[in-house]
Amino acid sequence: MAGYRDIYQRWQHQPVAFWAEAAREIDWITPPRDVLAESDGLTRWFEGATCNTCWNALDRHVAAGHGDRLALIYDSAMTGKVKTFTYAELTEKVALFAGVLQRHGVGKGDRVVIYMPMVPQAVVAMLACARIGAIHSVVFGGFAAKELATRIDDATPKMIVSASCGLEPGRVIAYKPLLDKAIDLASHKPSACILFQRSELAAEMVEGRDFDWKAEMDQARAEDRKPDCVPVAATDPLYILYTSGTTGKPKGVVRDNGGHMVALKWSMKNIYDVDPGDVYWAASDVGWVVGHSYIVYGPLLHGCTSILFEGKPVGTPDAGTFWRVIADHKVKVLFTAPTAFRAIRKEDPQGNRLHDYDLSTLKALYLAGERADPDTIEWAEAMLKLPVIDHWWQTETGWAIAANPMGIEPLPVKYGSPTVAMPGYDVHVVDESGKQVEAGATGAIVIKLPLPPGCLPTLWHNDAGFREAYLQDYPGYYKTADAGYIDSDGYLYIMSRTDDIINVAGHRLSTGAMEEVLAAHPDVAECAVIGIADALKGQAPVGFLVLNAGVTRPLSEIEAEAVALIRDKIGPVAAFKKAMVVQRLPKTRSGKVLRGTMRKIADGQAWTSPATIEDPAVLDEISAVLSSAGLKRAVASKAE
Repeated sequence: MAGYRDIYQRWQHQPVAFWAEAAREIDWITPPRDVLAESDGLTRWFEGATCNTCWNALDRHVAAGHGDRLALIYDSAMTGKVKTFTYAELTEKVALFAGVLQRHGVGKGDRVVIYMPMVPQAVVAMLACARIGAIHSVVFGGFAAKELATRIDDATPKMIVSASCGLEPGRVIAYKPLLDKAIDLASHKPSACILFQRSELAAEMVEGRDFDWKAEMDQARAEDRKPDCVPVAATDPLYILYTSGTTGKPKGVVRDNGGHMVALKWSMKNIYDVDPGDVYWAASDVGWVVGHSYIVYGPLLHGCTSILFEGKPVGTPDAGTFWRVIADHKVKVLFTAPTAFRAIRKEDPQGNRLHDYDLSTLKALYLAGERADPDTIEWAEAMLKLPVIDHWWQTETGWAIAANPMGIEPLPVKYGSPTVAMPGYDVHVVDESGKQVEAGATGAIVIKLPLPPGCLPTLWHNDAGFREAYLQDYPGYYKTADAGYIDSDGYLYIMSRTDDIINVAGHRLSTGAMEEVLAAHPDVAECAVIGIADALKGQAPVGFLVLNAGVTRPLSEIEAEAVALIRDKIGPVAAFKKAMVVQRLPKTRSGKVLRGTMRKIADGQAWTSPATIEDPAVLDEISAVLSSAGLKRAVASKAE
């Protein structure tokens, strides 16, 4: 068996042949004419090929005699319901809903917005779009009406698929009023909405526009309306997924059909070390890229059993929920965000809940979505007694840029590093002028073009915006907007977003490095460091600490110890003089800490509550803490 270095070098020396070989794992209707085509800064993979993603994810497994294998396990900690779908059953439901879409005039190239909670119907809708060549755009369920309207206007969908409500601990979120308001706000009007009525809350239907999911499926079944998979070009879009833009306009990341399938299929064995039939759980949401890649497409393309989990790591009902799901469904690999494990650790720092469950099937834990601090990784290792693998990727790339390739060769773990670049990614660290820096020096992380299969080829109807956002600043390279360094062994370290590198009296310092130190304090569950404006030094770092459950020591002692830790580990150059205990940090629903918004509040700038925030009230809490500490330059104004 070839090791990682051999395989990476094989890709470097023969990139086209490498991906042509990987593409043999996919069923093509027409084989590609060109594996790689580049033109005017844009990359296209597998030009000339035709294929269908739904066929590769579902039908081909049934055709190969695996129809009885479990494809999807729906486990709702919110309702207590568990439902399973074999590959044959899921294929049947997807084909029926594809018939519903066609009956309402949706065809190849049309867009369908999916605004759904974590229910099987969301997965069915995504795959049904893929089946008939329609392009889906999933918007996180419960997103604000204004944000949904912006996406409707950009994607111009023919149809919207939604549900009557979503479920959060202790509350039911009505989706229909948000959907109706979004359609009112949007200039583009969809011709129809399909609504899945949940038993927890029924929604009122708009006559002539809204159609009931169950009634539509029953009609398709009665008419035996189950269309075959429609051939599409490998370069045709499979989906659009919106990510926040610096201009305020969301960027529609496009994912193609061919390159996406090749990359995800390759990743399942080589990165995650899972085989067909294994149970794979990405504890994310279908509204985020992890949900697209590793709840829906990756596991199904590989013939695995995927888990769709509706719940939270804590509070549904307790910090043992993840262990219960693993034990109940014999999960082999868990993939989640570090923030999930910080939440579990905060509630159960001794891991007492672990002892209630048999986790013998679990072989590895993968973390991504934000920086995995060494303290969280070490805690998870100690509790689970298995490999804990940090890996790094983005909405734009769709799969890992850097990882520990467990299916090729488990490499030594270095805490704080997502390990090494995967085949397809030529990663460099450069200074502000674009010059490569020496090993160990921090700079901007860039990837030499072309990007590998699976990465975004462009933005939806916005090639110019794609070039400006990602290619303009470092010609010949893709700008990740992350900062970090590569050590002498080739291990990559992601320290922060480029915007989170702060300038303290002329010294460029990483807030991620400071957070790594603070997270090692035994009483700290999670933390954030931001740079706030300082008249003398330009910027000064300030730390926010969330403590483990049950800590009773004086907060002032812990805050002083945190300051001393930074001075000891990083030095006086950090000018770190203030750490504050807070009840919680402002986060997006996917667990990312909203450091930029915190910085605006501290610096007295106008700020808005981001559409992705989990609970807007936390921003007022942060504002109050900053005010009481005398750290706000002026009264920050909340922009409407």
